[in-house]
Amino acid sequence: MSRFGLVALVLLLPVSVEAADYKAPVSEIMSAATTNWQDMGTDSHTPPPYTDYFSEDFLARLYSKDFVAKYKEAAKYPAYDDGGSPFDYDPIIGGQDGCALKDITVTEGQPAGGAEDVTVTFDNSHCFGERAADWEPEKLVFKVIDEDGRAVINDIERPSFEEAASLKKELQEIAQEGANGGSGTAEENPE
Repeated sequence: MSRFGLVALVLLLPVSVEAADYKAPVSEIMSAATTNWQDMGTDSHTPPPYTDYFSEDFLARLYSKDFVAKYKEAAKYPAYDDGGSPFDYDPIIGGQDGCALKDITVTEGQPAGGAEDVTVTFDNSHCFGERAADWEPEKLVFKVIDEDGRAVINDIERPSFEEAASLKKELQEIAQEGANGGSGTAEENPE
């Protein structure tokens, strides 16, 4: 075979380019949320083991460097005196109370410039009884980027929250309030 023939053959062979799996980190977070909010299914009032969306493992694998920096800065001002999270609610499901998640849908956008929006909707209020006629499922828009060759979450927008509630913006506000003398923790009971 001539050199020209080899070059042509090489050009015709499929090129294996590994594209970032933008859905992967979102799926892992939503799997944790589903486990955290599962029905207990027994007479026990013991909740299932909680998976921290911001554990050291998740921070190292699922989030962008910028997100991690903002989270760690906000975590200096925990919501409760015993430390832990800067949030006093579940920032994925959007509250302190909820039902087991159902009707979860994950929709990928079109990747562009090393980024993609992955939209997730779910119902976490079906167990509360009758709902308003204009009820809609909870919606999250994960801003996923390609960083160092892997897909990571750079932000989470929550359109049903006030001002679309960017999670990174909320982290920045917690850190700023804490740095300006706010405790970032729940107020102590005066008793």
